[in-house]
Amino acid sequence: MAKIEQELNIPYLAPNKDDKGVKDLTLFKNKLFKLFCLFSVLLLGLVLLSIIVFIGRTGLLVFKDVSFTEFFFSTIWEPYDEKFGAGAFILGTLELTGLTLLFAAPISLAVAIFTAEIAPGWLKGLLRPVQDLLVGIPSIVYGYLGLTILIPLLRDLTGSTMGDGLLAAALVLNIMVLPTISRISDDAISAVPFELREASYALGATRMQTTIKVVLPAAAPGIFTGIILGMARSIGETMAVVMVIGNTPQLATDLLTPTAVLTSNIVNQIIDVEFDSTWNYALYMMAFLLLIISNLLIVLVRKLRTKGV
Repeated sequence: MAKIEQELNIPYLAPNKDDKGVKDLTLFKNKLFKLFCLFSVLLLGLVLLSIIVFIGRTGLLVFKDVSFTEFFFSTIWEPYDEKFGAGAFILGTLELTGLTLLFAAPISLAVAIFTAEIAPGWLKGLLRPVQDLLVGIPSIVYGYLGLTILIPLLRDLTGSTMGDGLLAAALVLNIMVLPTISRISDDAISAVPFELREASYALGATRMQTTIKVVLPAAAPGIFTGIILGMARSIGETMAVVMVIGNTPQLATDLLTPTAVLTSNIVNQIIDVEFDSTWNYALYMMAFLLLIISNLLIVLVRKLRTKGV
């Protein structure tokens, strides 16, 4: 090696013990960092598994005293009479989530299309930070605004004596999840290569045709991800829903009938029960259902992003 370096007029540098020590120290730091990252991942997985196991084991104890059919399909919730039917809460959760997405999905998509495809640069720079700020507002603020402004307005418009119910909760949740869905959809639409738009315009397509038939299909995975994450937030939301839904354990006969969902029932009753009681086990089972739904939605998002559906 020294002879070759002499022929090429490259100064020969003899190995230095200090350089070897520095290299060994660097390798040791890299291995230590790798072990730290691995430990962090394992710790995170262990914490998640512990939560699932604890809530699941506690919740499943309810079936010692309550039948599976009664818990899931009965709508009678009278804990003092040992009746623990969670059917009304489960159905109310599904109805509230569906109604929220019925409002939020098209509005959020329209906002995302306007922001990414139509709005001028200065307006984009204004809309996106505003949406980011709306995502960070605490849910109890939305709930308080719904309680003090939205419910009296619904009373005046509909003539209802109460005003709270599925409609009020869905409108509040719509405002809460709209920034999440629209920002994720905006990012997905903006990430579509501009060459696809140029090719569409070159074939004689209008802006609307290009957006609907080219851009939106290409951005579909990101849009679906935003909708699913918005649905996950609406399912797990608690404080805003508690303040406007009425918190009555009954099936909603219309949109203005006070009712309750899984989250509102848990937060209203968990303080008043003993841990080793069927009542408490029933509430834990409701929490376990929410946990399962949230994890399934996360898995669905991962599958959509992987397959690009």
